[in-house]
Amino acid sequence: MGYGRDVSSTITASPPAVATRPAPLATLRDIRLRLGDVQALDGVSLELHAGEVLALAGHNGSGKSTLLSVVAGTLPPRSGTVDRAERVAFVVQRSDVPDALPLAVRDVVRMGRWAQRGAWRPLGRDDHAIVAQSIAALGLEGLERRPLASLSGGQRQRTLVAQGLAQRARILLLDEPTVGLDDEARTLIGSAIAREAARGVAVVHATHDPEVVRLADRVIRLEAGRIVEGGRPPGCGERASR
Repeated sequence: MGYGRDVSSTITASPPAVATRPAPLATLRDIRLRLGDVQALDGVSLELHAGEVLALAGHNGSGKSTLLSVVAGTLPPRSGTVDRAERVAFVVQRSDVPDALPLAVRDVVRMGRWAQRGAWRPLGRDDHAIVAQSIAALGLEGLERRPLASLSGGQRQRTLVAQGLAQRARILLLDEPTVGLDDEARTLIGSAIAREAARGVAVVHATHDPEVVRLADRVIRLEAGRIVEGGRPPGCGERASR
């Protein structure tokens, strides 16, 4: 009688779901910082995402190490905001660690568990397993009892990276982790970085090394404390395809 209608003709397809990127693990907004007479950081904004390797590139004095210190919370900015949703592990350059530090390799790596356990609580079974895994990840088996001062530069740097891994933080910062190292040390550190990203860690490292830059997922280039280039240059991000 004309009262019915073909309702199928009025059904419209729902719009496709839009994939949303998870919230960043850390966000920096308009960071500014002076060190003496030098404008070390000038309006830097960036986000750190889980599973991403971010390389900070630039000449000496461009602000790379200063930016890492701000992300780590060891150097407060003069203005701007830093929001961290997760704990941070910061691996300094081996030249920043005293040569005469009276600690063995295992002791240094164990210190990485202090972030969660505290300095005076004894380590548990899981802590010892993490320490052993971190030592193995950097090829340091057999050197556990060696004093830090007796190691080569590459072995010392690998020990410091192992300490960073032992913290099991969601954000891993490394300051020039491969500078001046031999191929073996560079390969071991690069593999460790890739594994950390694969388990969802946001990895940020300052570097002058073109090979390290090429293997990053994202590159930010600094000049006089400003971001002058950011994104994925050609050939960048080859880590993900290996």
